[in-house]
Amino acid sequence: MRVELEKRPNVSKLFSILSPVIALVLTMIFGGIMFLLLGKNPVTALYSFFIEPLMEVWSLHELAIKAAPLILIGAGLSVCYRSNNWNIGAEGQFIMGAIAGSVLPVVFYEWHSPLVLPLMLLLGMLGGALFAGIPAFLKAHLNTNEILTSLMLVYVAQLFLDWLVRGPWRNPGGMNFPETRTFDPAAVLPEMIASGRTHWGFGFAILAAIVIWFMMRYTLKGFEITVLGQSERAGRFAGFSSRKMIWFSMLLSGALAGLAGISEVSGAIQQLRPVISPGYGFTAIIVAFLGRLNPLGIVVAGLVLALTYLGGEAAQLSLGVSDKVTRVFQGLLLFFVLSCDTLIHYKIKLVWSNLTTAATADGAH
Repeated sequence: MRVELEKRPNVSKLFSILSPVIALVLTMIFGGIMFLLLGKNPVTALYSFFIEPLMEVWSLHELAIKAAPLILIGAGLSVCYRSNNWNIGAEGQFIMGAIAGSVLPVVFYEWHSPLVLPLMLLLGMLGGALFAGIPAFLKAHLNTNEILTSLMLVYVAQLFLDWLVRGPWRNPGGMNFPETRTFDPAAVLPEMIASGRTHWGFGFAILAAIVIWFMMRYTLKGFEITVLGQSERAGRFAGFSSRKMIWFSMLLSGALAGLAGISEVSGAIQQLRPVISPGYGFTAIIVAFLGRLNPLGIVVAGLVLALTYLGGEAAQLSLGVSDKVTRVFQGLLLFFVLSCDTLIHYKIKLVWSNLTTAATADGAH
């Protein structure tokens, strides 16, 4: 006997819309079971995880700060995934964007000019795009699997960052800690609202999501992305180039990941450290699918996943649980999102092999 997935002749529109909600509810149910197994009250734990971080104004600002890179990266990834190009290395592109954008405040720290911050943002986007260009080139010209190449490059970026902050870019007045000098105020991304820490990275994220939504819905490029993603052969008949689409989608997603990286470093951290991301590039994959690869849905999904980061920190303080709980919640959410989408489009079918049927028939004789 084997298990097969058989495509459903008709897909329920209602369940297609409710799929992310069902996935979120299932995540909370199984998360409650996890807390119960850890010896914690599930109701209290889920309250600490999902409600408590929303009760203070400062916490809402932190929510926006953590959501900004998730939305920026997720919006770029949605273009990749809808065009059938699987960029899994946004974490590396995030880091390389942060490094490229930090050249001015770290190496040329004596230069004080209004041009510093705009140039930092442009360099961040360029750094992320060029790093994404490596798997794009390998796929477009050598037919290399972009999942493997983009993922492996994440570790290259992480090790390069670690080498920089411990070596040539280490702050000479930093008491030998592995970090760069603190950015000059001219290189710091300003706050959007005077009452909190929310910086303009969140504004960039919302703007990017709106622009990509408009492109996907109302432009020829959006139609090209959709056609090539659904059928490369049909796209070729329409005169679209799959090779050009590889470059476009990978460079766009890399640029947005790089912008997220330099925005995070300039707006929230204000220096480079060995670790500048809690895994935004990987979590953004969940954000993209939870938002159904729709940029506007990704805005909501980014806020939800940002809440899991804040909730994880709150649960550590109030319940004394491990920080790994956050990753478990995010993993459960991705699992249920993909499971719900799969079961909406396919039904499970048990298939009995011919050998088993023949053996049963011989036994009957």
